[in-house]
Amino acid sequence: MSVHDKLAALGIELPPVSVPAAAYVPFARTGNLVFLSGHIARKDGKPWVGQLGVNMGTDEGKAAARAIAIDLLGTLKAAVGDLDKITRIVKVMSLVNSAPTFTEQHLVTNGASELLAEVFGDKGAHARSAFGVAQIPMGACVEIELIAEVG
Repeated sequence: MSVHDKLAALGIELPPVSVPAAAYVPFARTGNLVFLSGHIARKDGKPWVGQLGVNMGTDEGKAAARAIAIDLLGTLKAAVGDLDKITRIVKVMSLVNSAPTFTEQHLVTNGASELLAEVFGDKGAHARSAFGVAQIPMGACVEIELIAEVG
């Protein structure tokens, strides 16, 4: 089954590439690698604001991370033209806007990781980092960046 068919089966329509909010590009390709800039969580077209452990729980953070993965896939498609050209999701880095006592960044980030595995199967298994940070641009609850390999 193609990536497009998997996304359709999941009821996911990929968004267009977002306009960068500062001095950077949404993606950069070098050789067979595509580096996607960090994408913040959005809800209803606006930054999904919150801090895990203060006014958001793990499940809501996980939903935000899943929403980011969908945005990342839209950017990845723009970068490569066809998601079936992806041979591997190499690395995911997740920044979780967290209270000092919040320790479930890894569970929040699963929202993105699990969707990538659903969409790409074994090609979606990736190395990953999940960090708790004091703040993210625009007060967003989660920001994620991604590196993919293109065949």
